[in-house]
Amino acid sequence: MIGARRRVAVAFASLAAVSLAAACSGGGGGGGEETSGEGSDGPVTLTITANAISGGKNAAEADWIRDWVIPEFEAAMEAEGRDVTVEFLEEGVDDEDYKTKIALDLQSGEGADIIGIDGIWVGEFAEAGYIQPLSDVGGSAVDEWEGWDQMSESVQNAMSFEGDRYGVPQGADGRVLYYNKDLFAEAGLPEDWSPTSWDEVLDAARSLAEIDGVVPIQLNAGTAMGEATTMQGLLPLLAGTGTEVYSDGMWNGDTQGLRDVLTAYRTIYVDEGLGDPILQQEAAGRDNSFAQFAAGEIGILLEGDYFWRSVINPEEGVGTAPMENRDDVVGYTLIPAQEPGAGVEGRDFVSMGGGTGRVLNPNSENAELSWELLAFMNSAEAFQARVEGTVSITPRDDVNAEVLASDPMLTFVSENVLPINSYRPGLAAYPQVSVALQEATAAVVSGTSPEDAAAAYEEALIGIVGEENVASE
Repeated sequence: MIGARRRVAVAFASLAAVSLAAACSGGGGGGGEETSGEGSDGPVTLTITANAISGGKNAAEADWIRDWVIPEFEAAMEAEGRDVTVEFLEEGVDDEDYKTKIALDLQSGEGADIIGIDGIWVGEFAEAGYIQPLSDVGGSAVDEWEGWDQMSESVQNAMSFEGDRYGVPQGADGRVLYYNKDLFAEAGLPEDWSPTSWDEVLDAARSLAEIDGVVPIQLNAGTAMGEATTMQGLLPLLAGTGTEVYSDGMWNGDTQGLRDVLTAYRTIYVDEGLGDPILQQEAAGRDNSFAQFAAGEIGILLEGDYFWRSVINPEEGVGTAPMENRDDVVGYTLIPAQEPGAGVEGRDFVSMGGGTGRVLNPNSENAELSWELLAFMNSAEAFQARVEGTVSITPRDDVNAEVLASDPMLTFVSENVLPINSYRPGLAAYPQVSVALQEATAAVVSGTSPEDAAAAYEEALIGIVGEENVASE
């Protein structure tokens, strides 16, 4: 990047003005290096870990940390007369194996100073006492960081728990309704489609049903699609009823919102045949739905921005179901609430977000300097270097405005979808709860009534989290 070193130095000087500039000792909880303590002027070693490894899993992130973050931060420190070395502890394992390793490290008072984690683990780790709010670890400089002004509250929530920031988001994404403009034209529907309720979506699907060989709508259902059913199916609809799977310290069971969502599934897959129930049962059902959409055989599809930038991307070697005419044929629009104003927090439109981030190790002997490194890793310059040569959404509005300028769809997500994202509860029970939700949709698609499926879900939920932790209506 032209002039990167100079811009980084300027950015770091600004950061340092509001940071507690302290030289501290080596990796969190005792990385084995003999270094000076907090406030001394001796050499310091900081450590970063993430489930990323050069040449393997998440290689781009690993290369960025090794080739850009470390040399640039060390140079910025040297320019201030501070002797700081940064080490990257690479991992490239199954996510659950990585989660277990860092949990054991944190539990035993060890681990790297900065740790990459999935946002879905934040609540679980916080409740276990493995991590603490960022400002409790990194000091007053955390709340003074300029980066928060470039991240919407919704984006920050990806790494927050019970109102406290526990980490800094590393990425951002959102969900939309995709639709095929050619099929819409054939069905007499508007090319610039902006539904404001579930009824309007269903009406469009009914019009598409008049076209032979076309599946009007694909809404992920069943257990074969796993978490894709929950994130790109049930949860966005549930948010559209004003209900969340977990709120106010309780898991929501057999609620009116859940019954309404399951009724929508029944309408689509049983009562009116607007979707393909067999597709929801296939092991490769989600991939098959992608291929069918790319072939012009599905009219409406609820998916994340990943679908646009990866699955149907027409660039050679990128898309798994590339569409040469993607930019002309594929439309996208916000997911409407059940009716205007009925969504969570009274929203007209809803979405679900996911992603990863980085936390500070509360066992670190370098807490304040570790925050300086973490803030540096999430500066505008750092994100610009991270996405150089690609087009992807970052958590920072200022970076997105620059790097997404050539892609209207990703700009749409950055500007319109990220601010309305809801998130899965980052609690240990969630994976089991998600499976129970998937089973509820599978039951409805197979013919079970929404009422019976919702009641069965609550029974399963009680078995997972305990009756005292379940709310129903």
